[in-house]
Amino acid sequence: EYEGDRDAEGKRHGFGKARLPNGDTYEGEYEHGLRSGHGTYRFKNGALYTGNYLQNKKHGKGVFFYPDGSKYAGDWVHDQRQGYGEYLYANGDTYTGEWANNKRHGQGTYVYKNTGSKYVGCWVNGIQDGPAELIHLNHRFKGRFLNGKPLGRGKFIFDIGCEQHGEYIQPVQEKEEEEEDEPPLSVEPIWKVSEITKLTPWSPDDEELLVPREAAVTEEGEDHPASDAGEEGEEKREEEVNQDQEDEGEK
Repeated sequence: EYEGDRDAEGKRHGFGKARLPNGDTYEGEYEHGLRSGHGTYRFKNGALYTGNYLQNKKHGKGVFFYPDGSKYAGDWVHDQRQGYGEYLYANGDTYTGEWANNKRHGQGTYVYKNTGSKYVGCWVNGIQDGPAELIHLNHRFKGRFLNGKPLGRGKFIFDIGCEQHGEYIQPVQEKEEEEEDEPPLSVEPIWKVSEITKLTPWSPDDEELLVPREAAVTEEGEDHPASDAGEEGEEKREEEVNQDQEDEGEK
């Protein structure tokens, strides 16, 4: 069902309104039978996209309202979130930064609504990966992340005017023969303190010795910053849920 302009060949061309067989509707610009230009597409499941199209695909600037209440506003390339954009999640978290292939990729800032904490740094395929800063209410961590977890050299910076330097070490997981068929449990990196200093200008990009060193962890010298480990774990779980919602939002 279509109402609007057509070209000499009878194809939809110019401005028009259409109701698709599946119940979705589109109102906007066409070019020789295809959605091209600015338009608004309403899905029967409650989702809505308003923005630019190119040959029936979301392309350019656009805003997508998802059925769960989340929203993405930013760049699109061939129906995928790509470029720069902001995603507001159903739980109130936000991500603002770069995207590629529908995932957080590049530089970006993720803000956790429940705690007010935020991750500012690099992302790879939707996962925290690379130099970054994790900012909490009274302190922040500056270092590197690998597969969503801090690993290697870094430092905690406290508002009282001091820093705790050290590194996150990945514990060596002992394997037991009878559990060979079971998937390995995820072992959290452990923070090992090297020194406490006054405020310094160190950042993870300043040194070459940034490759995380694998080492067995002993009981000596281990330290767990009191207000860090729990927050990171809970926030990471929320993030993973949000990533799943992104991937399923348009289905």
